[in-house]
Amino acid sequence: MSETFRALRNPNYRLWVSGALVSNIGTWMQRVAQDWLVLTILTDNSGTAVGITTGLQFLPILFLGPWAGLVADRHDKRRLLLVTQTAMGLCALVLGLLVLSGAAELWHVYAIALALGVASAFDAPARQAFVSEVVAKGDIPNAVALNSASFNLARLAGPGVAGLIIAWVGTAPAFLINAASFAAVLLSIWRMKTDQLHPSERAPRGKRQILEGVRYVRGRPDLVMILVLAGLIGTFGLNFQITNAMMATQVFGQGPSEYGMLGSIMAIGTLAGALLAARRGRFRLRYLVGGAVGFGAFAILAGLMPFFWLYALALVPVGLAALTFLNSCNTSIQLTVEPQYRGRVLALYMAVIQGGTPIGAPLIGWIGTEFGARWSIGLGGLVALVAGLWALAAVRRGKLAMRDDAPAEDGGRDARDAAEPAAGPEAGDAPAGGLPPSRRRRA
Repeated sequence: MSETFRALRNPNYRLWVSGALVSNIGTWMQRVAQDWLVLTILTDNSGTAVGITTGLQFLPILFLGPWAGLVADRHDKRRLLLVTQTAMGLCALVLGLLVLSGAAELWHVYAIALALGVASAFDAPARQAFVSEVVAKGDIPNAVALNSASFNLARLAGPGVAGLIIAWVGTAPAFLINAASFAAVLLSIWRMKTDQLHPSERAPRGKRQILEGVRYVRGRPDLVMILVLAGLIGTFGLNFQITNAMMATQVFGQGPSEYGMLGSIMAIGTLAGALLAARRGRFRLRYLVGGAVGFGAFAILAGLMPFFWLYALALVPVGLAALTFLNSCNTSIQLTVEPQYRGRVLALYMAVIQGGTPIGAPLIGWIGTEFGARWSIGLGGLVALVAGLWALAAVRRGKLAMRDDAPAEDGGRDARDAAEPAAGPEAGDAPAGGLPPSRRRRA
């Protein structure tokens, strides 16, 4: 098997990624259908309403994220995922039935988006941390990248299929298909062989454990930089479910099929970024900072495109840069954070990258409504570009050294060795205090 797909040699990971692929197709279908339902059926092209819907979906992780991360650190992640995935499937089912019956109102969508956000807040850190338990340490970078590839392969199919379904029969079937798709991931989790998992050490019960996780991050300048960049880009830049809808309808006068197509075309770039990441053996700081700078520059360029197909093509490098940045953030956390803190740190990461959406999404939607969709894309791109250049300047001045490896449990091999295909014993994680200068690397 090609080294690009080496994590698929693990039977449990094959189950995980196949179930996730089916579920992710349904998720992308629901995203498109939800935005279209709010934008064109429940409101009169209100970008603000779409932004509020998106914001409510991500609001819970802002408040519940740290606690959800602690829950993931304390409990069996596999069992926790069975609960959260079931809850999210029920949210999709209820919305689909409301739309199908003709009873759906805007407040229904708001309420279900909030409920989905609560389930997602507990699902996200457990799901992200669970990847490092399905595969051995040496395969974590590849598994993280293949997860992204699966998500974006689904993004290639999901929006386009959703656009066609909406054009033919309306939005309700898209929600119902998403509800049914959760059965695939639940089945894959049930079928896993538990004796082949690599469970991490659980955090013991104690006082002030959330604050303990925050202090751990504060002692890691590399993690602080990741969270700052992720927060700014997530809040202002990663709002294409809103901006694509406004660009398709307001700027180019297109319908649901063309809107769904934009998501699929953007997924070409994100899928390419994921496959490129899968070929890399280990994390590199230049991919993280370069992804942030590239995302900002290409987003600004996309906002200036005069024609629909030029705008669509410009989304390909936008997607590639965004995926490169996000994958680098995730891989760095998975490899360098101690297992008993991993859920809390991933929860903080998810909180900043998604928790800013309740602020950014309505703001971006309002800017698009009042000043035009191009301004909303341009603002997000400008924030990402400035943030990326700031990080680049900090690295070049020597004020930040990104740790990209972790010492082994036996004191011998480190994560750089463990990232190679021939990895032997599973490597451990770095101490909270950071690596000595001789063990640090700069891009």
